[in-house]
Amino acid sequence: MVEPIYQIPNEVRDFAEKSVEQARKAFEGFTGAAQKALDTPSEIPFPLTGARDVSAKALSFAEANVNAAFDLAQRLVHAKDPQEVFKLQSEYVQKQIQAIQEQAKELGAVFQRTTTKS
Repeated sequence: MVEPIYQIPNEVRDFAEKSVEQARKAFEGFTGAAQKALDTPSEIPFPLTGARDVSAKALSFAEANVNAAFDLAQRLVHAKDPQEVFKLQSEYVQKQIQAIQEQAKELGAVFQRTTTKS
């Protein structure tokens, strides 16, 4: 049996995995607070409610993109060799390019709707 060139001690993998999970939980706390602030009713003039819609959509996209990065980090922690790392990274970049294109279209549509309401 050939010994793998890419050997990371289990302790380092465990530490990295716990770090990713802690960062994810911290981010979830941040986005939860941001979402709560957006959802809090207030007496906002009509033109600014459109800004709230755009902000809410942008926040949801940011959350999805950061979660995708956390998912990648989680997978990288368990990668067995450099080829798997490169494969995971390549797949992530391709998916994110597609996601960002779709998000830009959707955000543009939300922005358009909010600016044409008045």
